[in-house]
Amino acid sequence: MTDIRVMQKEVDEYIKQFKAGYFSPLGQLARLTEEVGELAREINHIHGDKPKKAEETEKSIEEELGDVLFVMISLANSLDIDLSDAFKLVMNKFNTRDYNRFERVED
Repeated sequence: MTDIRVMQKEVDEYIKQFKAGYFSPLGQLARLTEEVGELAREINHIHGDKPKKAEETEKSIEEELGDVLFVMISLANSLDIDLSDAFKLVMNKFNTRDYNRFERVED
């Protein structure tokens, strides 16, 4: 498993090789929305009620999740957000505020 900080560094090195650098946060949010839409489309084709048209290109949910992850990391990098820290914050929230939110599996 790759550490998220390693992933953030790899994305940063990739982006910094181009003169344009990171897109604006709003531009990246638009791109993230687009990628999430593509992910939703694939999930709907495979697990939903809408079959893929014969002429549509085959894509995998894994590839679409990877696209979402790349753009999310790019957005975090451009805003100087450490995703390890962000993950710790959200897990703390789920483990404290939301601890009793859902019925738990019996031990």
